[in-house]
Amino acid sequence: MSGPAPLGPFGVARLPRIVFGAGRISELPALAAGYGTHVLLVTGSHSFRDGPAWAPLVAGLEAAGLALDHLAVAGEPSPGLVDGAVAGRRRDPPDVVVGIGGGAALDAAKAIAGLLRTGTSVLDHLEGVGRGLPYPGPATPFIAVPTTAGTGSEATRNAVISGRLPGAAADDPPFKKSFRDDRLVASVALLDPDLLAGCPPAVIAGDGMDALTQLLESFTSTGASRFTDAVARSGLAAIGGALPAWHAAALDDRAEAPETAAARGAMAWAALCSGIALASAGLGAVHGLVAPLGARFGIHHGTGCGALVAAVTRTNLAALAERAPGSQALERYAEAGRLLAGDPAPTDGTLTDEAARHALLAALDRLTAELRIPGLAAYGVTADAFPVLVAESRGSSMRTNPVVLTDDEIGAILAASR
Repeated sequence: MSGPAPLGPFGVARLPRIVFGAGRISELPALAAGYGTHVLLVTGSHSFRDGPAWAPLVAGLEAAGLALDHLAVAGEPSPGLVDGAVAGRRRDPPDVVVGIGGGAALDAAKAIAGLLRTGTSVLDHLEGVGRGLPYPGPATPFIAVPTTAGTGSEATRNAVISGRLPGAAADDPPFKKSFRDDRLVASVALLDPDLLAGCPPAVIAGDGMDALTQLLESFTSTGASRFTDAVARSGLAAIGGALPAWHAAALDDRAEAPETAAARGAMAWAALCSGIALASAGLGAVHGLVAPLGARFGIHHGTGCGALVAAVTRTNLAALAERAPGSQALERYAEAGRLLAGDPAPTDGTLTDEAARHALLAALDRLTAELRIPGLAAYGVTADAFPVLVAESRGSSMRTNPVVLTDDEIGAILAASR
């Protein structure tokens, strides 16, 4: 009788303390007070402040003896927003930064927390377009509270910054790059699925496809390990049923139904799993392409993932079958198909590996249709842009794709995703 497969070497990226569960937003004031008496609260432009959780939270922070400074962030964080927020608070810096919102608000809060004590600019440390200076630290303690389920930013060490370089010509393309360091990881990630109530269907769809893509890409990444496999499996098993159920409930305005609350909880968990897995395993070709698409065409990150993931998966499967037919990635894609289909057992005869991979592709096609994900053409992406998009896709995410894709294959992905 053979024993278990050898356990190869792996590493786990730094993780926050995780506080998860419905109603746990009530614990935020005490958590923040553990770091001092002055809190900077970073939120999106209006949705959280207009919701039912805002007034109780402010009252709780004040009752905990915290002086509150509030910053509202509209859209994706730019170098000007981050550096301006930092410059205005260096004389009286907060003891803790709390980010509440979607991925953009969390990334803004993460970057601000990272720079309040360093005296440096975010442009000093941005990958690819920055000044290439090492991040000196330390970061101000940061508490991440997501109000959407998708980016996993609450568990990662990078803040995505968008904009243009100082002095750039009007026709120079904008950038979308990461400020990345282990010291930027949140001290605490507080996930309360109740905060997801009221998410519009389009947000559920885009962010949900982001989480799904991150789970699938980290599961099939060349950087995957036993640890990230376990996390990604759990997320994939949760997301297959929860994402369409939550989206359908939002379309039908069934926000208070018990099954809707269960779907929200499963999606909060799946998004967290996606952030934990990608932080240690890396991603793949979808994320290699979606960054330049977002920078050049303003495509929402998660929506871009949804538009690309089926075509990337088809191309990866064809390339693996041709160039690496015995690869572990082919087995992983089959397992992902079983997980999304709710049939995780590979030995009961219900789904062969080939059938499971077909089931995966069918699930991705179905979700793209059910969630009403538009193709790239809806954003003005034409074939004329393909060469530059292909060239700009060769970043860190592409390096952990399960197979090296040719320029022609990447161009074909863009064509199939229009």
